[in-house]
Amino acid sequence: MNAVDEIRGAAIGTAPVPLSVLDLVTVGSGRTASDALRTSVDIARLAESRGYHRHWVAEHHSMPGVASSSPAVILAHLAAHTERIRLGSGGVMLPNHAPLVIAEQFGTLEALAPGRVDLGLGRAPGTDGATAAALRRSDTLHEGADDFPQQLAELIRFLDDDFPHGHPYSRIHAVPGPVQATSPGGVQSPARPPVWLLGSSGFSARLAGTLGLPFAFAHHFSAQNTLPALDLYRQSFRPSAVLDAPYALIGVSALAADDEREARRQVLTGALSMVRLRTGRPGLIPTPKEAEEYAFGPMEREFVDGWLKNVIHGTPDAVRAGLDDLHKRTGADELMITANAHGGDVRLRSYELIADAYGLPA
Repeated sequence: MNAVDEIRGAAIGTAPVPLSVLDLVTVGSGRTASDALRTSVDIARLAESRGYHRHWVAEHHSMPGVASSSPAVILAHLAAHTERIRLGSGGVMLPNHAPLVIAEQFGTLEALAPGRVDLGLGRAPGTDGATAAALRRSDTLHEGADDFPQQLAELIRFLDDDFPHGHPYSRIHAVPGPVQATSPGGVQSPARPPVWLLGSSGFSARLAGTLGLPFAFAHHFSAQNTLPALDLYRQSFRPSAVLDAPYALIGVSALAADDEREARRQVLTGALSMVRLRTGRPGLIPTPKEAEEYAFGPMEREFVDGWLKNVIHGTPDAVRAGLDDLHKRTGADELMITANAHGGDVRLRSYELIADAYGLPA
């Protein structure tokens, strides 16, 4: 399997493009992180059995309701409980980490799950400024984002083990990695995880296009920027050893339930959670009852109404229609669905109903 094959997936059933899963490992009120991680395993197994193409987890910090602060650890756990589905980060926030550390972590994941690991990279901190400073042990928070292209180039050099002779890092090797295949008696495959760039604006879109890398856009929280970013990516694209044509994935919030009212009840929990996060009160994902009884102020109600416009929810047929429309409007090559709700059973049911609506294999 070559690099292009590892990135591109085949549409199955009646889905217009491959469908994938973005898992935030959300923790609901009255639940624990252990519960959330067990749900992640259940979702990955379901996604694998129903023909979803990938299962990615996202790096977030200092958010009680999101237990995905360590993507590499979670992915290793998911790799042990799945066999075929691609696993990856959506994403690892590169400025928070030394490139060599990421290369080692994802080289280890590739050794655990050969040929099915993706390395998605973001340039945001995945948290607030104070937490980012604690992660980076530095007060220069903007330095990491500004240095992103240089950090990316260094990371790719470590992954490929190809620093030029004379470079300060030319004798440093990310292990597991290609150096093992070139060592005396080495038999390890030199393959490495494909690198994706993630973004919610134009910076990473342009960089991904210029480098000929696949691009994942966060439509689920930056819908107004989706079309401009995708246009910029496609216009900037230059063929590479990785891709001969652009490949754009978009993350989309979608939740299906057996009836419209129940879907609305469930997505309101995610909306209230976002209200609290945006107003400096992050917490666990509230229950549907708590969300229904919450007295939204005028500005909060305006935010919720705007937020829910970008969450595709309802019956399975309604969600399918919404996803199909989004695909037509964006021309995305893949749709990565995130289902945010209080209960893990609700999220599992949603992915199952969406698979049914598209005739994915049971």
